Amino acid sequence: MAKIELDHIRHAYGANPKSDKDYALREVHHTFDDGGAYALLGPSGCGKTTLLNIISGLIRPSEGALRFDGTDVTDRATEERNIAQVFQFPVVYDTMTVYDNLAFPLRNRGVAEADVARRVNETLEMIDLKDRAHRKARGLTADQKQKISLGRGLVRSDVNAILFDEPLTVIDPHMKWVLRSQLKQLHHRYGYTMVYVTHDQTEALTFADQVVVMFDGQIVQIGTPEELFNKPKHTFVGYFIGSPGMNVLPAELDGAGARIGSQRIELPRAPDGASAAGSLELGIRPEFISVGRTGMPVTVTKVEDIGRRKIVRMSFEGRDLVALIGEDDEVPAEPRVSFDPAGINLYSNSWRVEA
Repeated sequence: MAKIELDHIRHAYGANPKSDKDYALREVHHTFDDGGAYALLGPSGCGKTTLLNIISGLIRPSEGALRFDGTDVTDRATEERNIAQVFQFPVVYDTMTVYDNLAFPLRNRGVAEADVARRVNETLEMIDLKDRAHRKARGLTADQKQKISLGRGLVRSDVNAILFDEPLTVIDPHMKWVLRSQLKQLHHRYGYTMVYVTHDQTEALTFADQVVVMFDGQIVQIGTPEELFNKPKHTFVGYFIGSPGMNVLPAELDGAGARIGSQRIELPRAPDGASAAGSLELGIRPEFISVGRTGMPVTVTKVEDIGRRKIVRMSFEGRDLVALIGEDDEVPAEPRVSFDPAGINLYSNSWRVEA
């Protein structure tokens, strides 16, 4: 496995970029540790696949350098980087058996046949295709073919990293959960360096030790699922992580509190004056809002029953506000809300203000 260093990487698909808007990938300066499991998470067009393809060698960055274990590989071809990449849509050889599909990358590198058999049989167990080992890949289901594609990425034990580009798109929901769990187990067992691209927060949060949230061509936060949920560094992270996402409300500082319209809300900590300059917003997740008979007045616009919980949509000082309550909790005729101070974050120009 390898430590992957992204040294001030930038990339533009057009010639002569002049501003940040011309870059599909703005400056990325980060290290993926040897043996780490990372997810690149963000919406379509945010730069995550561009970054993955720079790591794999399919794209040469416009600026910056890429190093594996300290060795500059920026100008090396994909085959020289010793990585395995699994793509969104399965790439399999239909005329080969499942066994031969998995054996192909090993035989192509001159691995002894006894070692090929051992690795292929181990991988067949991992991806639960042992009973189909000697069947032609033609005629298999889409999820079975993607399992072969995943297996080809996992069958080699000598790779620097395994890169996944939305590999579970064509898989049914239950099988997605199974394969994610298996990938997690494989990471713990073998210590592969894994980088996994997805726009699905559930995939990212259940697979990765560290989630890399990308927005508008840049990394806005890297952290554990708990860190991303409790302390989003950027309002986009708060909005994108969680369902429903974080409420973000325009605010003004009022001493040790924040004022939203006519309501003053006590902040859990005093913000730093310098960092709180600029356009201010208060962020609070729906889980940290209580709906009852005490607190600040709201107008309920809709209540959605989602099983064990209800989503309460409200108007608060002319702004949309969303709360999550228990399935048995009642919404009063004259509802009021209160904010748990532990769940309040303050943002200046979309970035979290530290104490």
